[in-house]
Amino acid sequence: MTQVEQLAAFVVRSSYDDLSAAAPQELKGRVLDALGCALGALDGEPVRLIRAQLEDFGGRELCALIGGGRTAPDRAAFYNGALVRYLDFNDSYLARGETCHPSDNLAAVLAAAEYAGRSGKEFLAALALAYQVQCRLSDVVPVRDKGFDHTTQGSYAVAAGVAKALGLDQSQTANAIAIAGTAFNALRVTRTGRLSHWKGLAYPNTALGGTHAAFLAMRGVTGPLEVFEGNKGFMEAIAGRFEIDWSKEDLERVTRTILKKYNAEVHSQSALEGILGLKRQHGFRAEQVERVEIEIFGVAHRIIGGGEEGDKTLVRTKEEADHSLPYLVAVALLDGQVMPDQFRPERICRADVQELLKRVSVRPSAAYSARFPGQMPCRIQVTLADGRQLVTEPVDYEGFHTRPMPWARVVEKFERLSAPHADASLRAAIVETIADLENRRAADLAALLSRARGSS
Repeated sequence: MTQVEQLAAFVVRSSYDDLSAAAPQELKGRVLDALGCALGALDGEPVRLIRAQLEDFGGRELCALIGGGRTAPDRAAFYNGALVRYLDFNDSYLARGETCHPSDNLAAVLAAAEYAGRSGKEFLAALALAYQVQCRLSDVVPVRDKGFDHTTQGSYAVAAGVAKALGLDQSQTANAIAIAGTAFNALRVTRTGRLSHWKGLAYPNTALGGTHAAFLAMRGVTGPLEVFEGNKGFMEAIAGRFEIDWSKEDLERVTRTILKKYNAEVHSQSALEGILGLKRQHGFRAEQVERVEIEIFGVAHRIIGGGEEGDKTLVRTKEEADHSLPYLVAVALLDGQVMPDQFRPERICRADVQELLKRVSVRPSAAYSARFPGQMPCRIQVTLADGRQLVTEPVDYEGFHTRPMPWARVVEKFERLSAPHADASLRAAIVETIADLENRRAADLAALLSRARGSS
């Protein structure tokens, strides 16, 4: 068998029964977290634009849209996926050379599971499979340093998860994955330089394409089965040689994913918890801060600290703000939190945060880099106007796998994000349904999400 056929065999043989005792609860926590992010994003600017396009184009009403309405499965995957991703508050997986957001697969898998009439168990198994494929490819074959986006590995994951939810056979599954993997090799420029709406829409677009590919394969369309190892395939063109023995894979990578405590790029989380803890401990005001010096692991410096992916002191948009460690630290000091309100245009452009962020410096540390991704270490030194120097050295945060976020805290986050668009009874019903998903159907959850109040 080709490598994609071996992957397809893994997809077909996997089932809910393969999950450990801990994995279903971890999955349900990720689902609740992601759907809180989705509901909290219903007023997002690009979300409104996508909604307008859906209403213009139409689509057979087969799958629910979060916030009301129905459309075709691939369009539901795109729109609902854009909601999950827009706030940049959903889960993450840290590999040494790659970071991804596996709940980006949720919308596509849910649409396929609703379309196919799957049980909650079958939905969870398909989602766990998508998590496993994306995380393991991120472990073994990172593409960021070669100029490609993490959505590249995601194309294989979303096609695998959708194929599983649709109940495709091994041949159909292999073709679905081959089509998606061949078609969606996205460029890393998505997340460098002057950031745009596409930062939050790149994976939803991959989800749309992967869903489309799976439905084409379901109907008999074939794809390049040597997508990995073939002439001009993924290995030769991008990745180099690699090997994953899919016959020995499980569905446990979800237990190594992490949740965000703050509405900010994932590599900032320990630094934000550290700076807020330092402020609480010493009781200083942002106005007293002369400068903030941060040493941090290399990936954080490169992506959000002003390293190779661009200047992070020029912050004009939501997308640039949540990928700027200087902005994030400055707004945390000023507002005492980093939540969606900290990314409103009027907040970003205010003089207080624009001035303070220029007094935040970030540099990489080889010692801290060596401890990543097992830890997220950094050293923060705040110098105050009176000459005091305050230091903290966090290594993780609540939500990291060393300090998991308990279910009750995930519920709190869900409640906070979803309250503007779902009343108390609907929020309670969503939480209850996810907690009992093994005994529900995927369509039950989708129906509840459609009752939320969409953007005006």
